[in-house]
Formats: sequence, structure tokens, C-alpha cells
Amino acid sequence: MTPASPLQAAWTRIADLAARPSAHHIRPLFAADPTRASRFSASFEDLTLDFSKSSIDSAVLTALLDLAAAAGLKGFRERLFAGAVVNPTEGRAAMHMALRSPRDGGMRAALPGVIDDASVLAANERDKMQAFVARVHSGELRGATGQSFDTVLNIGIGGSDLGPRMVTEALTVVNGPKLRARFLSNVDGHAFKALARELDPARTLVLVASKTFTTLETMTNARAARAWLAAALGEAAVGAHFGALSTNLQATAAFGIAPDRVFGFRDWVGGRYSVWSSIGLPVALAAGWETFQAFLDGARAMDRHFQTAPFAENLPVLLALVGIWHVNALDLRTQGVLAYDERLRRFPAYLQQLEMESNGKSTGLDGQPVPYLTCPVLFGEPGTDAQHSFMQLVHQGTQAVPIDFIFAAVPDHDRPEAHRILIANALAQAEALLRGKSRGEVEAEMRAKGVSAADIAAIAPHRVFTGDRPTNTILFQRLDAYALGRLIALYEHKVAVQGCLWNIDSFDQWGVELGKVLAGGILPELSSGATPGAHDGSTEALIGRFRALRGE
Repeated sequence: MTPASPLQAAWTRIADLAARPSAHHIRPLFAADPTRASRFSASFEDLTLDFSKSSIDSAVLTALLDLAAAAGLKGFRERLFAGAVVNPTEGRAAMHMALRSPRDGGMRAALPGVIDDASVLAANERDKMQAFVARVHSGELRGATGQSFDTVLNIGIGGSDLGPRMVTEALTVVNGPKLRARFLSNVDGHAFKALARELDPARTLVLVASKTFTTLETMTNARAARAWLAAALGEAAVGAHFGALSTNLQATAAFGIAPDRVFGFRDWVGGRYSVWSSIGLPVALAAGWETFQAFLDGARAMDRHFQTAPFAENLPVLLALVGIWHVNALDLRTQGVLAYDERLRRFPAYLQQLEMESNGKSTGLDGQPVPYLTCPVLFGEPGTDAQHSFMQLVHQGTQAVPIDFIFAAVPDHDRPEAHRILIANALAQAEALLRGKSRGEVEAEMRAKGVSAADIAAIAPHRVFTGDRPTNTILFQRLDAYALGRLIALYEHKVAVQGCLWNIDSFDQWGVELGKVLAGGILPELSSGATPGAHDGSTEALIGRFRALRGE
């Protein structure tokens, strides 16, 4: 018999631990060691990750760390930061970390046939962005009528929308925006119609965010915005009101955008990792350059922590390993994220792309089907809103759903009692998921309230909570730009670690590309007189029905 490789042995050990009858149980771990939170948590600066409310014990944690070693995580981390090709299907590095490094950071990134001095290129683009932001804020750059801009409209989709939208909303709540920011992503014409009602074309700066300047949804919306602005101010006004976040200078020039208003980024920056690049320009315009720089600095701090901390103390590694235990050992296929901070209300949507587009893969780097589950389905809402929607399922549904609770200790408002209520709810939800409520507890509680024996027998089963539902808690001092940058980078590196352990490419997204190609083929078939293409029977019928309902 061929002996198992260290990697196979590591996966087998985890499977053996998961097969124990106690593998899903958490309460007995606290009963045996009430102070386990001190051993199953880790901190970096003021940021703490507490994963003690999971069923990970010392044996499991050791096995998970052994898996990381056997999977070559140390070498992967070194290759990632060295700018090696970690996106083999496209022959590229994934060097988004260079976007927040200093000019002399020395980061280099591989592209097919080229090695970029990534730190320098990123710094050059930042300088250009900073100068542009300063000119807009000072009023030196104005619209065609001579009025200063009061609004920036960002037109993008996917990573060109989710990141800047989420970060801008989070960082402009406390002090208000320097420029009002609006975002247009959905190609549905109703979205732009609603936006146009509230925008003054004379005072609106429009940024079109598309690396290739060909993204169908984005360019459709960009042309609508261009027509709207030209109708109000004249065709000659377009150049004064548009900028582009793109690398296609020929296409941006044809659109009417001057080269000094085009801000680019290289192919070693994936869309879902691009908020640190020129894609973050609306963040800087809305929140100010100092805030944007602090945002980059926070991410840079997490980069250094991930790059240097031992795995047993490394927050991205530990967060990733907890997820591996839940998905691959316990077969938990969903993941919830509850940020108890209204400023992070778009954070779950951002993480959906970051995690599911990165690790929603079923083919390994060896070209073979992955023999185990990969990315869970991720969802979330802000607390306390979530408590009145999907948390019923999390507490009493048929499958446990791991939850990440995220909150700050210090708010940036003058209602301390509201913040205490907010955090009491977060802590109570996590504790309730751990503790549950037994049949005996329910019956005793009902008897104490004078409920009849018949009603207790009928109702008590519906009030039982199994408990032993796993959660992580991520706690930090306050949500400022630095903390937000650090938090996002924590999850970025978590995703990369899990991709390494699953042996998949976390930096391509071919499934997204297929939908784009098929949409391009169907589009002309939706017009009257078009010849239908070859589709499955359902798609052909729906195209016909669509045209019939339009009278075509």
C-alpha cells in the first residue's frame, strides 16, 4: 500500500476528529475549560478574533495548523508577497498588497513576459489620484458651467462598485462627505432614472470604472449618463464632467475623456481586490485623501501581520482554518456575517463577491475536480436588523450556520446607551447560539409563569434551542478608515489561505466570463426581426415570450 502523503494524512486526521460524537459540541468545551477564550482567540493591535465559540479544541487546532503546513501555506504566502504567479490560469501575480505599500516597498509582480515594479507603479498612480482629488476639492477643477462639483457619480459593476460603494458609505457617516457620492451599477434603466432625478448635471463629476472600458452593463450606463449630461449642458461639456478608471486609453479618448482624467491599474489587480487602486477614487473624493490614505495604511498593517506572524497567532490564517473546519469537517455549507454597525451595512455584499467569486471553484490547480467542498454560501445583514429576519433559521433551523459577529467597542455618535444596547444584542445572540435552551429549561420557565401542563406539553418543543451553533467574534476599538482597511485585508488574506488549502485559483473568475459571453449572444435576439440562435428549449421559449409581451 502506498503511504499517504503528509497532505492526505492531514486531511484524514481532520476527518477522524470530525467523526467523533462530540465534534459539533461546543458547550462541553466551556464546561471543561471556562477560560478557553484566552486560548482560542488572537489579537493584532486592538483587533481581536475570538473563535472559542466553535467546536475547535486543542487537537483540532493542531490538526488544522498541520494541514496548513502540509498544504505549503508558508511557501504560498512567500510566493504571494514575492509577486510570483499565483493566478496560473491567467499567468498573473495577485499583488493588490502593492496598492497600499509605500513607494520603496520593493514589491514586484509577474505578468506574462513582464515583471512590474508594483510598488512604484502603484505610488505613481496614487500621486496622480491625490493631485486630482486636491484640484476637485479646492475648486480648481470645475464643471462646464464654472460651478464646483458637489457630487461624484461612480458607474461600475462588481469590484468596480461593491468596494468603493461600501467603503464610501462607511467612511462618510461621521464627518459627512466632502463630495456627495452616488453609485450606479445595475443596467436596469430604472436605476439611472431614479438617480438622474436627484443629480444636477452642472455639478456632477462622473467616473466610469471599467478596466477594459467594454463591460456591457457599465458602458450602457455610461452612455446613458453621457447623453443625460450632453442634453443638459451640451456635447462640449462632456470632457469637463467625465473621468475614467480604466486602462483602455483609446476607448476613453473616443468617449471624450482626456488622458489626464484616466486612472489605471495593472492586471495583477483583480476587480474584487481593486478598491485600493484607482477604483477607490470615489472614496478619496467623498471622504478626503487623508482618510483614503489611512484606509490604505490599515490594510498595509494587516498585510505585514499576515506576512510575518506565526500561523498559530495569525488572524487571517486562524479565521481561514475555522472556516475549513466548519466547511470540510462539519459539512456546514453556509456562512453568515453580522456587522453590528450600520456603517458596515454593505460589508456582507462586498464579502459575497470577495469570497464566492474567489473560492467558488470546483476544479483544482491540477486541473482535476476538487475532492471536497470549497467556498460556503455567504450572506448577511447589519445587526440588529438581522435578528428580525433570518436569525430565526440560525437559531432553530435544521442546519447550523456559522456566524461572524463584527463590532466596535467605541461608537462615533453621542448616544452611548444605544451603542450598549446594540452590543448587548450582538453578545447575546452569540451566547444564545452557544447555549441554546433545553426542554427542561423551557418547561421550568413555563411552569414558573403558571402555564398549564397541557399547554407546556404542546408548546415547549417549539421553544427548544439546540445550541452548540458556532460563531466567531471580531472586535476592535472603533471603526475608522484604518480599522476598515485592516478588516477588509483580514478577509482578503483569509480567502487566499483557504484557496491555498483547497488547492484552487482564488484569483480568476471564469464562471463570470461565461455569463458575459452568452449575454452578448442573446442580446440581439431580443429585438424584433432577429433570427433566434441555438439555445436550450427553455431559453428559446422565453425569448419568444419576451418578444411577444413587447408586441414584437
